[in-house]
Amino acid sequence: MGKVLDGKVALVTGGSRGIGAATARALADAGADVAISYAASADKAADVVRDLASRGVRADAYKADQSDPEQVAGLVEGVVADFGALDVLVNNAGVITYGGVGDEIDEAAFDHMYAVNIRGVVAGTRAAAKAVRDGGRIITVGSNLASRTSFPGMADYAATKAAIVAYAQGAARDLAPRGVTVNVVQSGSVATDMNPEDGPMADAQRAGNAMGRFGRPEEIAAGIVFLASPAASFVTGTVLTIDGGALA
Repeated sequence: MGKVLDGKVALVTGGSRGIGAATARALADAGADVAISYAASADKAADVVRDLASRGVRADAYKADQSDPEQVAGLVEGVVADFGALDVLVNNAGVITYGGVGDEIDEAAFDHMYAVNIRGVVAGTRAAAKAVRDGGRIITVGSNLASRTSFPGMADYAATKAAIVAYAQGAARDLAPRGVTVNVVQSGSVATDMNPEDGPMADAQRAGNAMGRFGRPEEIAAGIVFLASPAASFVTGTVLTIDGGALA
């Protein structure tokens, strides 16, 4: 794709590993200066920053709790203050908690999931809406489970991912007059620390898509970079699903 994001500033939340780290690298390869946030993995975040800098862009990492709207707002403000602008926000940070609707659950864990996966995305989007330059991009990483909840115990997680689709569609209408696009990338089964290829449900996940394998974080990142690029200037309020052809 070349340096289509040269001169742009991007922020990737949850950028210290997995899809977030892959996205940060892909944005840097496209020419953007990149800030990442992390919740606890300071060493991993520092490794990603060094890798980004080696690609010839400016990079930095910021600690922020995505469940705290004030910290999310402060994160965006800090990036704008340090980098001088913001053009691309990737709401990537997310957590998952399992539990059937009839099961006893850890209420605190479920509240935290809703706080990170919904409130954190809303807070990031609202903060970016005030800070992003005209023609900017807001992209949220979701899950294809928002459209088809294929496994038991996933109702609450799927609900958080469905909510951000509706929010993005509404935000897209609000920000369109400034040329700011708002979209969601829905990933399928992707090999990450949160969802390893040798996990207890890995075989079922592989059997659940037409490609018969897990996706790679870089494959999700490629879709995000497309939505961040000038080529996607007329794409807004939509969902790009990257899941290897998930089977119903």
